[in-house]
Amino acid sequence: MFFSRKRSCCPACEKPLIVLELEGVEIDYCAQCRGAWLDAGELEMIGESAGAQPGGLTDALAKAGKGAVAGGRRCPRCLKKLRAIRVGDGPPVEIDRCPRGHGLWFDAGEMRTLVAAFEEGEEGAVARFFSEMYASEIQKESR
Repeated sequence: MFFSRKRSCCPACEKPLIVLELEGVEIDYCAQCRGAWLDAGELEMIGESAGAQPGGLTDALAKAGKGAVAGGRRCPRCLKKLRAIRVGDGPPVEIDRCPRGHGLWFDAGEMRTLVAAFEEGEEGAVARFFSEMYASEIQKESR
């Protein structure tokens, strides 16, 4: 895993984000609140690198957003207000998405819920990726 500093700030706590790189995918991570920013296309890259076909997660993200309301958080790329969207079923995960399509913000608990909710196909590849990347964080939260 590769660590480097980046200038963008966390949408949740406004601390500097660091870049975590695993298998060629760079995730912007907040060491303070343990949230993660995924640039547009990174979820798909994770699935492709695992050889998985696009699945329910990509479809759910594409459909999500109707009635999404702008909150107080800002996109680390363009500084537009992020919109909260609900993804998935029982229970849905509420994540923040840039209205210009720059990416997605996951709070620490949202990432854990995503990892637990999706197990097969593209979703399984994404879950395994985040399980590996955040194994220590997930273990800390479950104690």
